[in-house]
Amino acid sequence: MAIWELLFMVADIWMIAVGFIYGVLFIRNFRNYLLGLEWIIVATSGTNFLIYALLQAGQESPMYSMAYFLDAFSRSIGITLILVLGLMKVTHRYKPSAAMDIGVFALAAVAGFILSRFAEEIGLSGKIFYIVANVLTTIFLIYFVKRLWEIGERGHAVWAGIATACGFLIAATYDFVHIPGDDAERTIFYTLALTTWGLQMFTYYRAYRAFDAYNKRVDSRALSTVPATA
Repeated sequence: MAIWELLFMVADIWMIAVGFIYGVLFIRNFRNYLLGLEWIIVATSGTNFLIYALLQAGQESPMYSMAYFLDAFSRSIGITLILVLGLMKVTHRYKPSAAMDIGVFALAAVAGFILSRFAEEIGLSGKIFYIVANVLTTIFLIYFVKRLWEIGERGHAVWAGIATACGFLIAATYDFVHIPGDDAERTIFYTLALTTWGLQMFTYYRAYRAFDAYNKRVDSRALSTVPATA
């Protein structure tokens, strides 16, 4: 498993770098705090996960509890509802208020706490909730890919489609499938998952940027056709 342990580290560093870099760019370039902060949260989760693995800390470690919470945070509301609302800024010209931004992150924090703190009590229902949330998100992402294709951003559409398909596969198998030959820490699975999550954040940022540029071109053409007033 030594090679997979190395690949795990590489995959985690990849996801951390993508999350922090593009999270900051989402905020700086587009004032999209929903996606920017969520990307940074995912990168923070990856950083915690990497340190936890390097130190070989046990389940009694605070880092384990933090990893469980951040994982539940993103799987429940973060890379589901927050992702959809963030992408709607280009697909629907949606402009969430500051109260909405704060409210949805507060909801994610509550969901993350409940789903991590009471995971054993919730049991199968929590695992099904994660899958349902991902299915609904995937439906929107298919629409996002379709819109990219329609506006002529076919390269971004293809990559976003690949990332979405990989993300769905990871989410569908997360709690139910153990890869043959994988170890107790699920090193192979998490290597694939971290690679996929990094790919999603990378491709969605680039697709968002292309969609935003398209919207600006549409707005510019619309302004140029407005007749000048006397």
